[in-house]
Amino acid sequence: MANPVPPPVLPYKFNLTYAITIAVVHVLGFLALWPYLFSWSGVIACIIGIHLFGQGITIGYHRLLTHRSFKCPKWVEHCFAILGICSMQDTPARWVSVHRQHHVHSDEIPDPHSPRVTFFWSHMGWLMFINRQTYSISGLEKFAKDLLRDPFYMRLETNPFAQFAYILGQVPVYFALGFGLSFCFSSELPAAVQLGASMVQWGVIMRVIAVWHITWSVNSLSHMFGYTNYQTGEDSRNNWFVAMLTVGEGWHNNHHEDPSAASVQHRWWEIDISYYEIKLLEKLGLASNVIPPRHLRPSHREAKDAA
Repeated sequence: MANPVPPPVLPYKFNLTYAITIAVVHVLGFLALWPYLFSWSGVIACIIGIHLFGQGITIGYHRLLTHRSFKCPKWVEHCFAILGICSMQDTPARWVSVHRQHHVHSDEIPDPHSPRVTFFWSHMGWLMFINRQTYSISGLEKFAKDLLRDPFYMRLETNPFAQFAYILGQVPVYFALGFGLSFCFSSELPAAVQLGASMVQWGVIMRVIAVWHITWSVNSLSHMFGYTNYQTGEDSRNNWFVAMLTVGEGWHNNHHEDPSAASVQHRWWEIDISYYEIKLLEKLGLASNVIPPRHLRPSHREAKDAA
């Protein structure tokens, strides 16, 4: 089945802000081929950052803000939101609005990013063009009204440059980290500058690119390839490769069957590390009202009543 692009996209008009940002960051990524900017410390920072900042999207933007699958103190919620902002995937309210629209219209023509248009469209093409519905004021009011009641999220919408304080703030932090780390082993200034630049290249730029494509693969690959546990009326699939990259999100058919659950693990081998981390937060007293999968809710409710 093939879909046209959503009607609000027509006539095609480039979203210059998004298109230029995506292009520039990818071009900067090629600087990683320059030996001067390579360091194993930078690579390690990139790998750690992929998980840490990626959870700002997976746990923060997705499971907490979009689906409200658990609760946590506001300062914890805002910390997850800042990690998501640093991943350069737009403001929390806009991300939530788009994803909720995706669930309402999944793989139907109004879906903002269905692969029934094309693979490239679902992966990143949909970001390149203006969709008058996804980021409209009416769309935000309808699909993200709960977030906009919070002054923190409202400030990010009313001040378009507010998020850049977090995004650009990463650069001096990573540079200082590399600069200081170098001085632990050597007092040579050129070496410290080199390691600082390497940490920015790998810890920020390469990490942002990686988290982008990992997140986008849920929209594309997990609606094209894999198996289904449930007939959900759309094309969501459980894709083990995406599940590995996203520490759980690739069990996407399970998620579309039960989007309000904090876990997407419906079989013992469908490992969902993100859910384990949410449960760890619960153990630490930083999360509550964690919603288990639907098939476990009766036993969960009985245990809660007994307690």
